[in-house]
Order: sequence, then C-alpha cells, then structure tokens
Amino acid sequence: MRIGPNYLGDGICEFTVWGPLVKRMKVRIKAPGMQRDLPMEMDGRGYWRVSVRGLPPGTPYVLCLDGRERPDPSSHSQPDGIESPSRITDHSFGWDDPGWKGIKPSGMVIYEVHTGAFTPEGTFEAIIPRLEAIKDLGVNAIELMPVAQFPGERNWGYDGVFPFAPQNTYGGPAGLKRLVNACHGQGISVILDVVYNHLGPLGNYLSEFGPYFTDRYKTPWGMAVNFDGPYSDEVRNFFIENALHWYKNYHIDGLRLDAIHAIYDFSAKPFLALLKERAEEFSREEGRFFYLMAESDLNDPRAIADRESHGLGLDALWCDDFHHSVHALLTGERDGYYVDFGAPGQMAQALKGGYVYTGQYSVYRKRSFGAKPAGAASRFIVFSQNHDQTGNRMLGERLSSLVTFEALKLAAGLVMLSPHVPLIFMGEEYAEVSPFLYFMDFPDRVLSESIKNGRKEEFREFSWKGEPPDPQSPDTLLKSKINWDRRSEGINRAMLGFYKRLISMRKTLPALTALNKRIEVSVADGDILFLRRWGGGGEVFAAFNCGKEDGEACLPEGVWEKALDSSDGEWAGPGPLAAPALNGPGPVKLRALSLAVYVKGASKN
Repeated sequence: MRIGPNYLGDGICEFTVWGPLVKRMKVRIKAPGMQRDLPMEMDGRGYWRVSVRGLPPGTPYVLCLDGRERPDPSSHSQPDGIESPSRITDHSFGWDDPGWKGIKPSGMVIYEVHTGAFTPEGTFEAIIPRLEAIKDLGVNAIELMPVAQFPGERNWGYDGVFPFAPQNTYGGPAGLKRLVNACHGQGISVILDVVYNHLGPLGNYLSEFGPYFTDRYKTPWGMAVNFDGPYSDEVRNFFIENALHWYKNYHIDGLRLDAIHAIYDFSAKPFLALLKERAEEFSREEGRFFYLMAESDLNDPRAIADRESHGLGLDALWCDDFHHSVHALLTGERDGYYVDFGAPGQMAQALKGGYVYTGQYSVYRKRSFGAKPAGAASRFIVFSQNHDQTGNRMLGERLSSLVTFEALKLAAGLVMLSPHVPLIFMGEEYAEVSPFLYFMDFPDRVLSESIKNGRKEEFREFSWKGEPPDPQSPDTLLKSKINWDRRSEGINRAMLGFYKRLISMRKTLPALTALNKRIEVSVADGDILFLRRWGGGGEVFAAFNCGKEDGEACLPEGVWEKALDSSDGEWAGPGPLAAPALNGPGPVKLRALSLAVYVKGASKN
C-alpha cells in the first residue's frame, strides 16, 4: 500500500495516511491565499485518502486528526523543521545514471560519512567536491549516517522522526538527490543508514495516528515498534514503503538497518524477511540490485542465512567482534565489552570467520553467546573504527589518539587484507585526530539532561577519565568536524598513501579479490599473526607483528616477493627488516607493530 503525499504532476497530489483509530481526518492546506480543508475518507484497513488538484510542489500542509494539527508522518519534506507544516514534493529529477548498475557488496570498499561533520558546511552538496578524492582513495561505496528529519540542526541522526524526509539543514530532498547523482557519476554506490527500531523522542506523533508502537517489548529508547502485534501489517507496510521510497525516489543503492536486535518480531515470517523479499522484487522490476545490510548485536548467523533456510536473507552484517578484536589487541583496553577480547587468537578467528563468539561463554554478557556463521566471508562488514565505537567513547577519541602511528597502520592492514568487506570511518584514511563526539540539538532541556545523564551511566563500566563534552553545545559538533586539509601533510599524507596501496592491492591481487574462505590464519610467538590467502593462480602471505618487540615470521614454501611493508620510509616507518624477496620456507624479520605482505604466482600481477 503506497502511503504519504504522492505528487502525480500537473498540480495533482494524492494523500494516503494510515490512522485506524482516528475518527476524522483531513488535509489542511496552509499556503497563503490557498487555505482550505480537504476531508479524507477511510477504507476498511484504516487508510485515509484524498486526491486533490491545484497543489503545486512546495505547498505546505498539515493533517488534522480529530481536530489536532500534525505534520504528515510520511512527509517527504520538512524545510522548516519537525513542528512545521509538511511540503508537497515533486520527485522528478534530472538523473544522469540510467545505466548505473551499482556495486555488489562483495566488491565494496565502504566509507562512512556523517553529513554534518564531514565538511565545514555540513550539507549533502558540500560532500560532492570531495568525491573525486574519495574515489582516488579506492572507495566505491559511501555510507551516510541517518539523514531522516530530526529535531534541531545537529544530531547523529538516530533521533529522526520523519523517516521519509531528508534533513532540512543538510539540504533536503534536492540536496540528497544531487549527492547520489554525483556519486553514481563517480562510480560510487550510496548506502543509507535507516532506523526502523524506534523514532526519536521529540516530534514523534505516530502513536496518535495508530498503534505503531507496543508496550510488549522495550528498547533502550522506549517502546518498541509494533512489528508482530495487532495492526502490525500496516506498521510493516510503513517501513517497507520507506525502504522503497529511498530506492525509487533517491536511487539509493543499499540500506544499512540500525540495530536489528532491537526489532522485536516473533512472527512466522519476520518483518526483515518480508522487507528483503520486497527489496528483491523491486530489484527485479528495476533491473539492478538494491541491498539490505544491518547492524546486529546478537552474533546470529540467521540474519544472513538464506530465507529458504529460515534465515532473513540480509546481504551483509556489521561485525563488531572484528572491531573489538583489533581495538583490544592494539590498545590493551579491557573495560566494558572489551573484557571479552584482546588475545591474538581471537584476532585470528575474526579474520577467518568474522565472529569470535560462536557459542562460547562471554564474561561481559555473563552467558554463552553467538553461533557459528555459515556462508561467504563477504557477508561481514569489518572495521577498526566507526561512528559507534568512536562516538560512544566518553571523549570520542579516534584510534589515532589511542595507539602509535605504526599500530594504526597495523589496524588498517588487518581490515583491508581480511576476506571481509572493509569499512573506513571518515578521516581514518589519513589518521584524523579530531574526535567524533555525541551531539544533539534538543529544545527540551529536561530531555537533553536526561540523555546526558544516561550516557554518563553507560560510561561507568569503562575507566575513562574526564567529563564528557556537552552534547547540546554547538562546539561539540564543531570539534567533531574532520580537517580535510590534514590529508596532504606529513604523516597524514603517508597514512593516506598507505591506505591507497592497501586498497589497490585488495582490488588487483587475485588472491585478495575473491572474498571466499580459501584462507589460513594462525598465531605464532604469541603476538605474530599469519594470514595466507590464495586464488587466481596466486597466493598472498601477510604477517602481522602485534607485539612491541621485533620478531620473526616463517614464510611458506615458494619464491616470494614483498608487496608491502608498513615499516618502509615511504609510509613514515622506522625502516624495514623484512627482505624484498625470499625463497621459502624461511624466516621473515618484522619490526614491532608492523605488517609485511608477500606475493607469489599470479598475485604478482
């Protein structure tokens, strides 16, 4: 069922709103000189409709439900904020991507961006001039943190309350379309982070229209969305229509579903399986694939298992275990959930299988956790940094502020040489040091104080020192903006070149290109990891010295040539110990906190 304001052209707009518990509904036009009320009629499933002529794009309107004025919950544009009238939106646009087929997840190098913190302007269009540099890095997919309309001017995006409306301060519908169009022109796919497990606390009027929420379950953000109770068919439809809205009207290539562990649904056919089914149907209609990726805190392989095997069939999952393994190993932190990580063997497991916890006892969770994953390694998205793991630290420190430069290169190698899909957090590629802090702009001071205090409670399980910056302060966002000019200076420039080389190797060496499980991983001498991958008639051998002392790795049999050494002066390193070519089996000397990559066979090409 199509919902929301559907502009048909020639001043004709069809409004459809689900409100099964509302007794009277009408559209109220708010444009000067055009004010009028348009009564709506309800069908047997609670959908109210009216089709009207003489309403040009940009016309402001509200919905009147039993006498109360509210913005349209399916509004496509809120140019004046969350408490202002909605606007009719014409989605016709001069797209330049008719032949665009997108990038398959298995071939992606993803770059996560917060629109407000990526540029001084903090808009969609301000990102466009940087696309060429992003492409030159080797990135072919950008992931935008949520852009659905949220309260105020500053937010991470997870407090959105109009899921169909791109944030006005970012540039609204037109700005997002121009960005996506420009990305496709550069050969870059666009993934959009969407939030289907809750809505923000301010300006959220969905419950006045119908039973969108349920008190049967609770989330960290309040009542859960009603995905499996009475009336849930239409709630599901609301979010399925939202996904198709981004695909169709904005040419978004894939969606990243936030925290699906907070989507409570015990239906025989879960909402997420149905959503994937509809995405596949839309893909067939359009002649190209539209993807669904997700974040999950369950280590449950059913999320990516095929629906024929009673899985959800999602295309990929963020893999927190991989991040935690890298972070704990290199920083030495063991607070909070890092108590479960830090052993080199766990890093080896993450490299090979994604999940570290596949049924073992977790000290942090105080129970057995996870299950063994099945399927291609390309179903996991891995990273050493992202918005969550950085921004949910009390002071928002990036890894560049926590470890040495040499360890930072080691982290990059672990991610980029893995058989999983790599994700880079904006600025990571040149060792950005600006923090990524939590920020918001809520007019309700009581609510903002409650959120600040709640975050302080979360920090108690970590031994972090200091006072968290005020998330309400405009300075907190300003401190979180990256300094793009750093990428051309000193060690930042060296790090940028190092990432370029890693990504180039990943894309050109046959043994690294295929994201399969033809891989061997082992640990020797306590702190040295061996990674061996093969394919296309060639092999790649990588040795990671995660210790603070120089060490040796054992190169396998064969004639090997060195392709990369993080200790090289080219990467601002202390100078290599590993020989440029070796006839194995034999020892390879490694600097402390370094990696060396050797190739043989077709992988030399």
